[in-house]
Amino acid sequence: MFSIEHDFDATVITLVDEGQTPLQEDVVISNFEECITIEQFDPRRDAPVTVTLSITQLNDLIAALGLPEGVYTRRAGPKG
Repeated sequence: MFSIEHDFDATVITLVDEGQTPLQEDVVISNFEECITIEQFDPRRDAPVTVTLSITQLNDLIAALGLPEGVYTRRAGPKG
């Protein structure tokens, strides 16, 4: 299950684990103009953990999903 909320400066997507137990903590993805943050509560630390991706890193991640092992580069589109 997931929810989508539009805040003033970001779109926030919350992913709720409904799979097999043990269930993972909710994942909150905030899409800002300049970056994406991914946050999940870590019960071992008793604190949230946040990862920040640039838009380029997010695009690389999207491109990488489903590709076989290897090292890749993405070409920038034409300039003009």
